[in-house]
Amino acid sequence: MTASFEPAPIIVTALFGREDQAFFDGERSAYFPPERNQLAAHLTMFHHLPPTLAPELRQRLIAETRGIAAPRARIADVISLGRGVAYRIDSEELVNIRERLAAAFTGLLTPQDAGGWRAHVTVQNKVEPAAAKALLTALRANFRPRPVAIAGLAAYWYRGGPWEMLYKHLFSA
Repeated sequence: MTASFEPAPIIVTALFGREDQAFFDGERSAYFPPERNQLAAHLTMFHHLPPTLAPELRQRLIAETRGIAAPRARIADVISLGRGVAYRIDSEELVNIRERLAAAFTGLLTPQDAGGWRAHVTVQNKVEPAAAKALLTALRANFRPRPVAIAGLAAYWYRGGPWEMLYKHLFSA
């Protein structure tokens, strides 16, 4: 659980399998500005849920993962973020999970979380547009879509720095 008991906004992510996490972390280490790289690579599903949702969110994440096969997903493309680059993740099953969670929390979502979801893993951000464009071109040169393992779902407290694990729930093998 968490070291601090103060309420904070909650972030929800999908967790990758070990090999895919290592791949994304390597990309992030190579391309993310080091002074800004405080986090492991991640696939954010919700950026800011109210802390009061923690108990209900836990139950909903358990329901979405316990005894459930891992969602199929793939790294579909390399995309521009304007001042950065990301890998686009396609997964109809993850989209469905996110839609169910969003429907459960209607009225409590920030505009960012209430809008459409563009599933991606950021590997570069907050750089000059020319640097981002160069990396986009370089990564696309050898890119081939491929499956990516989704291992589970996690929730974190956001306290302004590195995230604090609230809980994680794994899919069945």
